[in-house]
Amino acid sequence: MREALFIKQNAERWKQYETEPTKNPDEVAERFVAITDDLSYAKTFYPNSKTISYLNKIASGFHQSIYRNKKESTNRFAQFWRFELPLLFYKHRFKILYSFLFFVVSMLIGIISAKYDNAFVRLVMGDAYVNMTNDNIAKGDPFGVYKHEGEIEMFFQIAGNNLYVTVATFVMGLFLSVGTVVALFRNGIMLGAFEYFFLSKGFGLKSILVIWIHGTLEISSIIIAGGAGLVFGNSILFPKTFSRFVSLKKGVMEGLKITIGILPIIVVAAIFESFVTRHTEMPAWLSVCILAGSLAFILWYVVIYPMRLARNLNLLKPDATEN
Repeated sequence: MREALFIKQNAERWKQYETEPTKNPDEVAERFVAITDDLSYAKTFYPNSKTISYLNKIASGFHQSIYRNKKESTNRFAQFWRFELPLLFYKHRFKILYSFLFFVVSMLIGIISAKYDNAFVRLVMGDAYVNMTNDNIAKGDPFGVYKHEGEIEMFFQIAGNNLYVTVATFVMGLFLSVGTVVALFRNGIMLGAFEYFFLSKGFGLKSILVIWIHGTLEISSIIIAGGAGLVFGNSILFPKTFSRFVSLKKGVMEGLKITIGILPIIVVAAIFESFVTRHTEMPAWLSVCILAGSLAFILWYVVIYPMRLARNLNLLKPDATEN
């Protein structure tokens, strides 16, 4: 696209950002994400243009209004995780909540199905896994599956699989959000059957202390990816005032940013599973600390911090974005 056309298509919106500030946190979040997208596009295709300085001024206004008394980083990479991703979490908080509810309901279905159908666990998890776990239980090491390979080999296998599941959960949103819901349903049922299997063998508490060392971050990431998939799918179903193409473009970009943003969490979960979970003999207090720390991080970064960020924006003076 030529620069003149790029400016013509967006100039009215940019002017609105300057002259018509809003106190609505959802609108502020959307504006911030949009202007950083425009700035990135301009830097890529018009590196010597004055448009970059103009857009940077608008974006800086958002930055200054969030943390007026703090020194801001101009690093695009840092700004993404510090501002853009949390604001996307806030903007799409209800879709992430729906993803969580879908997952929890499907997990409960998995638990109930496993309880009342003895063959269900084998159907979901496979005979090989169930037989291996029963053998490990007989040997006095019910979670021996986490020790059967070296740490490095296990890390690459688990990280690759989990990254695939996360990205696939998002991409399945292409099928009008139904694909993402099916992916959440499938993973939730598997987890429910998995947990009930150990509960039925008398290792319910132990399974939580061992498996959720990595599972807290891993499952949280899948749920967030489910939210991203709903952003993708709903952009096709509910374009609102946008054309369907523009709505789809926005949905893909915002869902993709959320998915990319949580990939480091998936990697950390794989590190935990490969290097930490295998130590099933660790003290209970240490397991609880890791679980609590992981859960606290997810709640803070995905829920609490985005709300605070949005509240800070909501309390701005009307002329804040003009600074």
